[in-house]
Amino acid sequence: MSWGQRFRLALGILMGCVWGMAWAANPAAEPIPDPVKQGRIRFEVVMPEAVRRLEQEARLLVVLALPGGDDPREKLGRLGAEAPTVLGVDVPARSGAATMSLGEGAALFPWKSLGELPPGEYQVQALLMTNRDLWLPAAPGNWFSDAKTIQIHPHRRDRIELKLTRSVPVEVMPEDREFVRFRRIRSEVLSRFWGREISMRVGVVLPGSWKADENRRYPLVLDIGGFGSRYDRAEGWLRKQGGVREAWLGSDAPQLIWVTLDGAGPLGDPYQVDSENHGPYGTALMTEILPALEHEFRAIGQPWARFTTGGSTGGWVSFALQCLYPEMLGGCWSGFPDPLDFRHFQLLDLYADNQAFVNADGFERPSARTLEGDVKFTMRHEVQYENVLGLGNVFSRSGGQWGAWNATFGSRGSNGWPVPAWDPRTGRMDPIALKGWERWDLRRMLERDWAVLGPKLQGKLRVWVGESDEYFLNHAVHRMDEMLARMDPPAGARYEYGAGRGHGWNPRNRLEMWREMHAVVDQAAPAESAREGYFRSRFLHGAACVQCKVGG
Repeated sequence: MSWGQRFRLALGILMGCVWGMAWAANPAAEPIPDPVKQGRIRFEVVMPEAVRRLEQEARLLVVLALPGGDDPREKLGRLGAEAPTVLGVDVPARSGAATMSLGEGAALFPWKSLGELPPGEYQVQALLMTNRDLWLPAAPGNWFSDAKTIQIHPHRRDRIELKLTRSVPVEVMPEDREFVRFRRIRSEVLSRFWGREISMRVGVVLPGSWKADENRRYPLVLDIGGFGSRYDRAEGWLRKQGGVREAWLGSDAPQLIWVTLDGAGPLGDPYQVDSENHGPYGTALMTEILPALEHEFRAIGQPWARFTTGGSTGGWVSFALQCLYPEMLGGCWSGFPDPLDFRHFQLLDLYADNQAFVNADGFERPSARTLEGDVKFTMRHEVQYENVLGLGNVFSRSGGQWGAWNATFGSRGSNGWPVPAWDPRTGRMDPIALKGWERWDLRRMLERDWAVLGPKLQGKLRVWVGESDEYFLNHAVHRMDEMLARMDPPAGARYEYGAGRGHGWNPRNRLEMWREMHAVVDQAAPAESAREGYFRSRFLHGAACVQCKVGG
């Protein structure tokens, strides 16, 4: 026997002794030599008969979270120190599988291996995402198991069974309230794009005087919430006494129709603009949804009486809609918007950087910070989470923040799905894929087309942001501000910065913003309304609104 053969024999005897001692210490468990490589836990998810023949692929997740509070599935979306552990695998269309196994081979967040999962007590729950029109964990039709409490042991392999026994109820639109309405409107252009029925959902908050005179018409505001905000947030507006309700229904309140748009779609938040991947959401909004709402709820229906507003995602969308449809809208109020200049896409320069996860100095790139400047989580961490949610283990199909940006700004691949802007695992950026993003750089668009757009946007752009924005959005706002300041004709834009303020800062309350919007109507309405024969409500210097009939 050679020395090599003797060495391998001795090593095998030694490893056998080690395995035997591990088995003796845990006789009920199956011993494993290397929990990091082989995995010490496996989940077997029992699939209900109803989903075994689905016509579309689905995404199966297993979520582990520390005990207490909400079910594990309701903790999805939390990042940083509060992030749950998530495993994900695809379920092919018409798979017929009675069970699905998730273990070391599944996509995993936030660990590199299940062997890194700290021992202890966890709550675990399985979730099957099946709703292809609303790619959300809580979407109607998704299946989930009961939450189960388990113990993770450091030196044994466990098999844990989870049964998908419950599903999120079918969608039921909220009931109309005294001053709040909800509508689900079929979109012809979106249905044609997706090849199936697609509807847009909106909430409508009516002014206090709406019932008093059926002939009266009102300005209308399109409100876009933060990332993934749903249309039904309008439900809480007037539910409680005080606060917004008191301001909205007060005797000196400007009379407006407030419309809350929906931040959910087949690829996550659609950003309300036409894109190669989401489809023609902007066309649907401006040519189908808006006219239908203006007709039903007696809006004035003129550019000088239509406004946009929102924060974060809604900040970008409100600004973008005003730039894309300058002759149809009368002004935007844009708070802490998503990047307006792609040289500062958070901390990425999409034109110069070649790595998404690591900066030029070789350090992990932050994606969010505290007000004090400490890192909350990194780009790598956030994209790893979205890779687990995404079909094909790719963030671009996750419905998450980077996935929605990629779908909005990026190109559509030959397979019909968004082309990832960078390698989902290494962060290596794809310059060819990123080339398609340039057309959505609003600073670049305005600088290029200012001769045409400038006169149409004069005085219509209002932007504010905190200088300590958690997502570094203040940098791109400064870039846009600097560019517009030197343009001719002058932009007449207003930019406001909050020293030491973070994401969500607003320099004025809602009532003050409503008054500013109404002042635009009061200034523009007389000549237009005299010609068109509209009714208008007038607000002057905080006095009570009065109705005026002009020109007929």
